[in-house]
Amino acid sequence: MNIQQREQRSGRVLAIGAVIIVTLTAVGIWLAFALLRPTPPRSVTMAIDPEGSFTAELGQRYRELLAKDGIELKLMPTAGAMDSIARMRDPKSDTSIAIVPAGMTNQQQSPGLVSLGTLYYEPIWFFYRGHVLEKSKHLRGLRISIGPEGSASRVLSLEFLERVGVIDRETATLLALPPSDAAAKLLSGDIDAAVRVDAWETPVVQRLLRAKEINVWNFRRADAFVALYPYLNKVVLPAGVTDLAKDRPPSDILLIALKASLVVRRDLHPAIQYLLLNAASQIHSGPGGFHMAGQFPAPESIDLPLSTYARQYYKTGSPLLQRYLPFWLGVLIQQVLVLLLPLVGVLYPLVRIMPRVFVWIVSRRVYRLYSELKLLEEEVASTSSPKAERNFMERLDRLEDRVSRMRVPASLRPQLYNLRLHISLVREEAQK
Repeated sequence: MNIQQREQRSGRVLAIGAVIIVTLTAVGIWLAFALLRPTPPRSVTMAIDPEGSFTAELGQRYRELLAKDGIELKLMPTAGAMDSIARMRDPKSDTSIAIVPAGMTNQQQSPGLVSLGTLYYEPIWFFYRGHVLEKSKHLRGLRISIGPEGSASRVLSLEFLERVGVIDRETATLLALPPSDAAAKLLSGDIDAAVRVDAWETPVVQRLLRAKEINVWNFRRADAFVALYPYLNKVVLPAGVTDLAKDRPPSDILLIALKASLVVRRDLHPAIQYLLLNAASQIHSGPGGFHMAGQFPAPESIDLPLSTYARQYYKTGSPLLQRYLPFWLGVLIQQVLVLLLPLVGVLYPLVRIMPRVFVWIVSRRVYRLYSELKLLEEEVASTSSPKAERNFMERLDRLEDRVSRMRVPASLRPQLYNLRLHISLVREEAQK
């Protein structure tokens, strides 16, 4: 391989190095975007219970708050909590958010779901008409709405009310009515009782509590339920809380209640999780029928583990960028920071080392020219004929021309000047 071929090879090495830098940078940027997911989706889907439920009302409020930050929250009505969980576990479904009462699932059954905290109490309401259901003879042959398939009301009715004998499956007629239909039929006398798992603030619950002919079952053994089922809570419906003038209810009523959690898919974008947590703080931080102001949302993991971002939120609040900047401006700055990670992590070491590599490659080119000059110097003594002398001088001229056209860093210019000086010395020796 001659000197010119070696120089071409050095140029190819530099070109390959540049290609490697560009490729590594592109791969680093792609990995940063793929792993850190800097861009949140423009729309997400939230499962809600049927019309007339509290979660249906809450879905509207969450949608309004997320819309302020440019996120479209699509509301997907379902049959109830179990149906919502099934949709969230389905990889083909785009449902990624739901409000779910405790006892519906767990980490083993739903490893892809996490909690953003608890929001409020959801008592198990057993509304019935007229007569007091205290004796077993009053419990036979009842027409009871326990909610549609896939609802928490249906699951918990069969789990708890049947256990204490309120529901006699052999003689009772169990109906799968949605909340609004069940309330209407109970008020009209078409059914005898209705079970509903919902918050105190639910319009259907308030409507039935105020109805003169409707009563609420008193869970006298509420403490036993709480001891047997740790995810249950005992709450008290105070006497007269529905209507002080008419003293409704006439005495305190013990209820067993579940805490509702804001559940999301584990892979939901962190920025969306923080927006949901901010919305939850605005919606649920006030007082309620069974809780004080500031009690919710709470960093509790009852059935599902608390999201990593939720843990951070309850400790320090929203991320700094989202706290002081508009949502999408904060996201844009985050994208820039994520983009800088591969640039700093990949380019900086390469930028530091590439000048040294370049100087090394150019130095080798200079040393190769010195090697060529050394060969010419050794041929001086053997040059005897005029033709050989002319050929020698032409080769020396070509070498000097190549040296004069070389572009080298400032640190290598002394070597280049020394090479030109040595070429002159060899020329003088050849002329002698």
